[in-house]
Amino acid sequence: MPAQQLAGLTRAQAPRVRRFGHRRSHPRTLAQPYRIRRSCGGRPRGRDNGGVQVAVCGPAEATPEETAQARRVGELLAERGVTVLCGGGGGVMAAVAAGVRDRAGLVIGVRPDDGTAPALAELSASVVTNMGQARNAILVWSADAVIAVGGSWGTLSEVALAMRRGGIPVVVLGGWRVVDAHGAPVPGPVHAATPDAAVRLALGS
Repeated sequence: MPAQQLAGLTRAQAPRVRRFGHRRSHPRTLAQPYRIRRSCGGRPRGRDNGGVQVAVCGPAEATPEETAQARRVGELLAERGVTVLCGGGGGVMAAVAAGVRDRAGLVIGVRPDDGTAPALAELSASVVTNMGQARNAILVWSADAVIAVGGSWGTLSEVALAMRRGGIPVVVLGGWRVVDAHGAPVPGPVHAATPDAAVRLALGS
């Protein structure tokens, strides 16, 4: 509509113009983890760890011992006010999510699928990647520390990605150990004997 015609219209008569705001994008390097806004889910109880995000990895087909350990890890991290990231599946992932929710914490599932399958009820929110196992990289690069509970090929890939990334604590509770051709342990992640020790090592206190 021409400007001279617009000038003669009242506010109610004027056409509505939808304004699309331009969100300024800031460059982000892989060394800067992506953050989940905590305001949407509330602040977990316990000591505030300044928005620390810890990824807990483990097999979807877990033993009862691994499930119990993962649940305890989730409880301890939630008590410390940590945002917990997991793969959003069953086994260790479901157990750690349940532990976090038991302590009214925040747990985010970084899912490998397209989101058509129902999400775990224990999750505070889900990130649907539709990237298959490539989502392991997103999970690891979004974390300030990684705790692996139990062992599987998928878990091993997450530990390897975390070690390859460097600069963050990588803690293994049970599971597999990597050895060289002579059977000697390969230096890498720190091994913990208990869930309490794993959380202390991951958080540095």
